[in-house]
Amino acid sequence: MHQLTYGDIKAATDRIAGRVRPVTLAPVDPGAIRTAHRDPLDDREPEPCEVWLALEFMQHTGTFKARGAQNFIQAHRDAATLPDAGVTIASGGNAGLACAWAAQQQDVRATVFLPTTAPAVKLAKLRGYGADVRLVGAEYAEALAACEDFASATGALASHAYDHPLIAAGAGTLLEEIHQQIPGLDTLVVAVGGGGLFAGMATAAQHHGIRTVAVEPENCRALNSAIEAGRLVDVTVDSIAADSLGARRTSQMALHAAQQDGVHSVLVSDSEIVRARKALWDHRRIAVEHGASTALAALTSPDQHVPGRDLPSRPTAASRSYRPGNGEKIAVVLCGSNTDVRTLVDHSSES
Repeated sequence: MHQLTYGDIKAATDRIAGRVRPVTLAPVDPGAIRTAHRDPLDDREPEPCEVWLALEFMQHTGTFKARGAQNFIQAHRDAATLPDAGVTIASGGNAGLACAWAAQQQDVRATVFLPTTAPAVKLAKLRGYGADVRLVGAEYAEALAACEDFASATGALASHAYDHPLIAAGAGTLLEEIHQQIPGLDTLVVAVGGGGLFAGMATAAQHHGIRTVAVEPENCRALNSAIEAGRLVDVTVDSIAADSLGARRTSQMALHAAQQDGVHSVLVSDSEIVRARKALWDHRRIAVEHGASTALAALTSPDQHVPGRDLPSRPTAASRSYRPGNGEKIAVVLCGSNTDVRTLVDHSSES
């Protein structure tokens, strides 16, 4: 298995330059995020933490996944390994949309397999990107099997939602952009599903000496379970954020990245995810999906916490929140916005 390197991230950065939207950063109001309790022996002047929101939900197709999809297709085009049959993917979610968009940008055929239960709005978006949409079976596994059969029969290039080095490297380009805009960045806070975004960003962050906080819903914790077991394991998926973070198993790339220095695992409850999402809407009129607000929930959760500066260098048991240290500079990735905004206006639907 190819282990992701910083060289992969740099190559992806150069490859997709000008093909994706640069990330916009917005500062959080001073004092809005509580810091860790100060050590009484710490004689440094108190400094508020500095928190920035990385508004990656403004990316093409509404999520960071456009980066990986663009890198995947461009790399194969550069290597002259794009087949006439084009690319194919099984995904009724953000990865499918990103693959179809990137294929359209490169004038490449895209065949996307979805279960018959896929929402009509996503079908319309996929077709709007010019994809050949195939509805197969009632569950994702059936659509995936059909996608694999199609790739074998036609020679189409099979993409993946997260478990591919080109996909993860493309996602890692987001950290490069954030690092350029925030000199002295200390900490990256990012939600984890399958682990493509995490693997890419954590690999780049480690190169720059930046801590990574990996945030998962407490009942949707493929990466945290793998960290504890020391190997990939299947987990039960049961979270309000499962539509985007609901991977049953993380990738080997993500586990490898999580086992490096400076990575910390945080689990948050669904109620805190909902609360963070509502706060973004109430205070900023930012509408994100639950997967995106999962990252912010690590900073706003009132549960037990570990002081930011005193965390162990390697992840062990997850904490329930993350408290920044004195003067810490933090970037929180808001990774996607493919959501029903009516659930933000009508709070009763999530109570």
